[in-house]
Amino acid sequence: MTAQSGHADQNFRHRHDTYWRLPMAVGGAITLGAWSTTAQAHVKWFAPYIVEASPAPLMDTITNGWFWLAIGLGLVFFVATRGFETRPAGDATLSAMDRVSDPLWFRLDDFIRAVIGAFFVAIFAVGGVYLTPDLQTPAEWVSWLQLLIAFGVFSKRTMPFSAAGIIILWVLALRDYDLFHLLDYLALGVAVAAYLVLAASSNEEWRKHRFEVLRWGVAIALMWSSLEKFAYPEWFYPLVAEKPFLTFGMPRDVFIPMAGVAEFTMGFGLLWTPLVRRLSAVALFIIFNAAVYPFGRIDLVGHALIMAIIVAIAADHTRELHFLPAVRRTVAGVPVALGAVIVIFVTGYWGLHLTLYGADSGPRSQITDMATHTPNAEHPHGQTGEPFVEDPEAMAAFMATMDTMHGPMMEGMQHPDPDVAFMQGMIPHHQGAIDMAEVVLEYGSDREVRALAQHVIDEQQIEIEQMRRWLAIRAGGQL
Repeated sequence: MTAQSGHADQNFRHRHDTYWRLPMAVGGAITLGAWSTTAQAHVKWFAPYIVEASPAPLMDTITNGWFWLAIGLGLVFFVATRGFETRPAGDATLSAMDRVSDPLWFRLDDFIRAVIGAFFVAIFAVGGVYLTPDLQTPAEWVSWLQLLIAFGVFSKRTMPFSAAGIIILWVLALRDYDLFHLLDYLALGVAVAAYLVLAASSNEEWRKHRFEVLRWGVAIALMWSSLEKFAYPEWFYPLVAEKPFLTFGMPRDVFIPMAGVAEFTMGFGLLWTPLVRRLSAVALFIIFNAAVYPFGRIDLVGHALIMAIIVAIAADHTRELHFLPAVRRTVAGVPVALGAVIVIFVTGYWGLHLTLYGADSGPRSQITDMATHTPNAEHPHGQTGEPFVEDPEAMAAFMATMDTMHGPMMEGMQHPDPDVAFMQGMIPHHQGAIDMAEVVLEYGSDREVRALAQHVIDEQQIEIEQMRRWLAIRAGGQL
């Protein structure tokens, strides 16, 4: 082999090694995104939930092998992309992405302000909400404030007033809703307000950070909200029951934690190096758009700002790193930083919930007037405005289930052995829940309620069989 041919072979291997990494990185981003279709549809907009309820123990997540598999796949995506980015082909790829996104990049401020304005016009037209579909309000003047915010974003003189209006809406929602719930929208709301202030500033040193605050706001919002998949997986059960295709045929208890990891890691990716964050943004954009079809107009309007900012991140030509640049430039910094961020967010989520509600804040599966989709006078979260119409047949059916349940339940609890008493009392209790759910399936019309009723039937039947098996085993001994 000549020196020339050896050199040519080396160049071929170098090109081959670099070219396969980018498709792998893109494929990894899209694969991670595909897992999180359910995640991108904000579950609190479509399913009942109780923020005050106790979250699932952390050990449930730590001992979940699917969680660690998803973490591993996320790290492969980041490390492969960062490794490719350090090569000449990585710089060439970023330059190619710059050329494609040039038309948007040079008018990015106009694009973002137009989307902000359109978003507030949209929620003005919808009416009855502060910032998102689950933050409902009967106050008519709130809609007019939203319209003023929309008009104010098109002038540098009024943009700070629009920013103040966004903060006011968040504070008003905080008055009516739980702080823990409102944290889902804090980072994004503050980021959009900060963007408007910075974009209107004449100080160029401040102004250059306007897109960066948007990126951090979206990233933090995605990472924080993703923790719901681990803390409250049962919130997603009615949604999955109604739209089973969302799991791609995977068991729900496999899909939900992996979707949560995908959402968290892609949010983390938005904070990393230029190629990592732009590919993460591309994957997120694909998935957010895919979620519009199954979840409709509510999802489109509710996520409009996030989708616009994700587009802005994908088009961002900035190569400069302002925060911990030395860590972010190294491949080894990826797992260290991801681990640190997971610890910070998990500690903050579970720790804050413990601080606000205590260690025993109530059963996680209970749907009461604390649930956002259950109407009440103080928190009209899920009200449709339709009058209540009494159905005598349904009412009689519900009363019949109560009559059937109470007698056997009280009789079963008379046993002197507390364990046996519990099992004997819970069987008719669970059967009563099944009977009530069947009444809903016969007379009810709300898809959300019917999906939840079917979930109750499936779960309670499993538990009844478990209790009967236990009693049968005990009967061979003490009964």
